[in-house]
Formats: sequence, C-alpha cells, structure tokens
Amino acid sequence: MRIRKARYASAFLAVGALTLSAACSSGGADDGKKPAGDEKKASVQNFGLGTKADSTGPAAPVAGAKPGGTAYDLDQAGFDYLDPGQQYVSDMLSLQLLYNRTLTGYKIDAKTGKTILVGDLATDTGTSSDGAKTWTYTLKDNLKFEDGTPITSKDVKYGIERLFADYQTQGPQYVQKWMLGTDYRKAYKGPYEGKELPDTALATPDDKTVVFHFKEPHADAPYAMSMPNVSPVPKAKDDKQKYNNHPVASGPYRIADYKPGKSLSFVRNTNWDPKSDPIRNAYPDKWEFQLGIAEPGLTNRMAAQSGPDKYAVNMSGSADPSKMQTLTTDAQYKSRIVNEYQPYVEVININTKRITNPKVRQAIMYAFPMQQIQQAFGGGAQGELGTTLISPTVAGWKKFDPFGKLDKPMGDPEKAKELLKEAGVTTPVKLSYAYANTPRWQNVSLTLAKALEKAGFQVERKAIDPTSYYTVVGKVNTPYDIYRTGWGADWPSASTVVPPTMDGRNLQDGTNNYAFLNDPKVNSEIDRIMALTDITQQNDEWRKLSEYVLRTDTSQIPFIYDKYFNLHGDGLGGVTYNQVYGTINPSTIFVKQ
Repeated sequence: MRIRKARYASAFLAVGALTLSAACSSGGADDGKKPAGDEKKASVQNFGLGTKADSTGPAAPVAGAKPGGTAYDLDQAGFDYLDPGQQYVSDMLSLQLLYNRTLTGYKIDAKTGKTILVGDLATDTGTSSDGAKTWTYTLKDNLKFEDGTPITSKDVKYGIERLFADYQTQGPQYVQKWMLGTDYRKAYKGPYEGKELPDTALATPDDKTVVFHFKEPHADAPYAMSMPNVSPVPKAKDDKQKYNNHPVASGPYRIADYKPGKSLSFVRNTNWDPKSDPIRNAYPDKWEFQLGIAEPGLTNRMAAQSGPDKYAVNMSGSADPSKMQTLTTDAQYKSRIVNEYQPYVEVININTKRITNPKVRQAIMYAFPMQQIQQAFGGGAQGELGTTLISPTVAGWKKFDPFGKLDKPMGDPEKAKELLKEAGVTTPVKLSYAYANTPRWQNVSLTLAKALEKAGFQVERKAIDPTSYYTVVGKVNTPYDIYRTGWGADWPSASTVVPPTMDGRNLQDGTNNYAFLNDPKVNSEIDRIMALTDITQQNDEWRKLSEYVLRTDTSQIPFIYDKYFNLHGDGLGGVTYNQVYGTINPSTIFVKQ
C-alpha cells in the first residue's frame, strides 16, 4: 500500500513508509515501552466481513451529533488525483470517502472503533461461486450521481473498463489483473475505442447485477472491491485525464471549487440517499480543504486552533516531529489527540543471497537495538515496538515474539555471539549496510552499526541517495547485506503482504521481496493459501506463514509498527480513525453546534 505523498501502493509501501518515517522523526522520545505522554494506545480491531443487515443504511447516529456547519482539513501538500481510478495514496483514500462510493467499504463504530467490511453500493460484501473465482454483487436501490442520474451496473463496469486505458497508471491493479492477467492492457485497452470488457471477465446481466470472473480463486475479493477505483463513472461525463478535476459524485458531497495545490471545497450532494449508505453520516454541510501549508506552521495552527482551525483536522499527516515533546506532555492537548496504528511495519531486510546462513541472520536479529531505533522515530507515540512481519491492523494478527525482542529491546549481543559461534564464525562478520542519506537515517545507521559491532559484526555503512534508494536495494545483484524498507497491507489481509514480499518467484530488479528470500516451502505455501476459499482460514494461514518466515528464514527484522499521531480542533466531534487507511475517518465527524 502507498502512504501519503508516496507513489505506488503495495510496492508503494516500500517508498511510502520512507515518507512516513521521515514525517515521524525525532522529538518527544520516551522510554520506548509505552506511547509518549498519555495518549491512548492503539487497539487491534476485527476487520471481519459484515452481513447484509450490516450493509443496510443509514449509518448509525453518532452521539451528540447534529447536521450543519463547516469542517476543515489542513494539509501540508495537495492531491495528485481526484479521479478515483488514480487514487492509491492514503491521503486520497480518506478524501474520496466524501464523494466516491465503492462496491464495499469499511464501517467504523464511532463508540468502539470496531471496523468491519460491508456493502457500500452493493447490498452485501458479495457472493462467491466457482471456487471463489466468480463474485456477484447486487446494487442497492435509489443510487444516484450528483446530477440525479441513476447509478447502474453499467456505470460500475464502465468505471472499471477505463482503468485499462494507458493514462490510468497510479491506481490499484488487483481487479484488472485478476480478470485478464498480469499483462491485462495487452488483452484490453479500455473503452475509448468502443469496446467493452467481455462478459467472461465482467458481466452486467441487468441494471442491478455485476459479476466478476477471475482466472484464479480470490477469497479476499470483497476487500479489493473497497478500493477507490471499483466505483461508478458516468460514460457521458468521462473526459479522460480531465476527469481528474471534476469527478462526478456518488457520495454525500460534490466538489464545489478546486484550486490545485491551494484549496478544495465540498458541498452537499442532494441526490445522495443516506438510507442506502451504512458508512457515511455526512453531518457537516461543507468541507473546506486548505492545501500547501508548510510545517511546523501546520502543527502550530492545529495546536492553537484559532478561528476556523477549531473545526479542523489533518486527516492523513502526523504532527511535526519537532513538536512531539510539547504535544505529548502538555495536558491541554490530551483530549484532542488521535494516536492509532497505521498498516505499516518497518523492517530491516537481510539479503539472503549474501547472508546465506540462517544462524548469522538470527544473530543480527538478536543484536538489533529496536528500542534505540524507536527513539529516532519520535518514541512510542509515533511508532510502537513491532515483532511481527504483518501489522496489528491485519485480520488474523496475533502477538508473536520468537526472539524475545520485547524482553531485551536494547539488543542481546551475547546471544548473537553465541549464534555466530554455532555458525562456525571465527572472525568478525562483515556487513555492508545501506541507508538513505538523510539526517534521520544517518543517525539510525550509527546506532545500528554500534550495536552490531558489539555483537561481533564489522559494519560498513553506505549512504544512498534517497531518490534512488529503493531502486538500488531492489536490484537482485545489490551489493548490500542489510537495509531498511517498510510495507503495509492494501486491505486487512496479509495476502497483500506475504506474497509480494516473501515469494521467491518474484526475484527480479524492482522486486518487493527485498530480502530476496527463495524458500521452496514458502513458495508452495503461498500457492496453497491463495487457493483457499474461506477468508478467515486464509487470514490465519497467512499469519502462520509469516511467523514461519520470521522464525525459520529470519530474512527480515521487524522493529516498528507505524502510528498516526495528531491533533484535531475541539470544535469537532465524532472523530474516528480508519486503521485500514491509516487516516482519520471523515464519515463520522460533526461540527459542534
């Protein structure tokens, strides 16, 4: 998954987590054992599939909420894309909830934060057949675009067909690949030459029914149907790239004014029917986005909450790291802080093509000083100590710490030396350590090098230009032994984590398997698990396989679960959090009257 201003989702997370980490650096460090200050510790949610009843609108009322008023969002940058087909970055995922509806979506309980997947445009999360290769969706009644035109299955199909056009390069590709294969654009080039996707891939037997036919089983298809690009687009209003500036609303708001990089205004879409929507309360009359606000000025404004800023949030960005000490210790901010898990895990990759002995890799694991590294991330409020390769925001996650890292978070150099001895090592093991050449990662590299040297390693640090960092470490012949990346699930299933990062058949330049792991057992298990048709069983099996890789292959060292940390104005109520996106959830927010 991509994060905020980064590019490319699943492969994104590699780049994305780098962006996040840069945003969540030093300041306000605590003892590393708990979140800094008194912020609420993030809780693990359920993320299961809801029923047809759960998919029925309207959304449950939020205590104390009344319609009306204007809510504000302050953002450090702007939005690259308003076209849902091109959206894959976290800030855009939260934004599109205001005006875009998908076949399924995440329903968040404003009281408990519990999150389940339900039907959004569809009456439920879908019905599978043919061993989970075929998925059928039925649209709800009274669905309309902002101009009052009915939304039909043909509009959903057209919205997906345009994803095959050559200019649609930034959005998710799951559904396209599942229907037509990896080289899907060779099979179909989009609707602009008058051709439709064949019924053997995507059928619309009537105005209410959408039927997907995939080449392989996909038990997690209901989650893929929540991505922004699985949404309706009216053919008559599609002007290709220009559609990016005026996407037609199917959700509760429509765009009233847009000045790219400066401002974005939403007003009510009077043709949205709340009775059809179990997800969005849509209490404010308006949403005003102020864009391009530099830090630390943005965080200063959130803290001061003067004038309209009293009714503001920053839906996707964490607070400026230089302000963490004040924000986490001053009691006046406590009631306005949101501090929750994001779906990203920070890891150190161990190049298994170069470090071939698992005992040596485990020695690096034991020596790793995760608590000291946490300090560079701004303490527990911006990154919790992590010991699993999948995030707590993924369905099926369980605590797992096979190397006792939480008992000895400063590292265990003596255990590392013992393993090196067992591995037959008689001289210091030389490690080439690549890191992004920024002040933050320079600091981290020194801390890590010192810890490894205490355990019997000889570390050579290599600074890499941040703009080419992932290109360099993603080459199969990269000359480096250890290097950091980050990754997160596109939805709450490790099917979007384990295969891309651990499949040994994905070893080529640009791979997301940054440790170059090629374990035949892992490869075969990926195929077996992918074919399972029960999503709960599949999630459990992905977790078990990730634990096997961590314990046995030890190709990656997880060390931080990234967390969102920021303030909102106290003029807003109903501020909830979407752990799937790693952002504030705008659907439950109301303006206090």
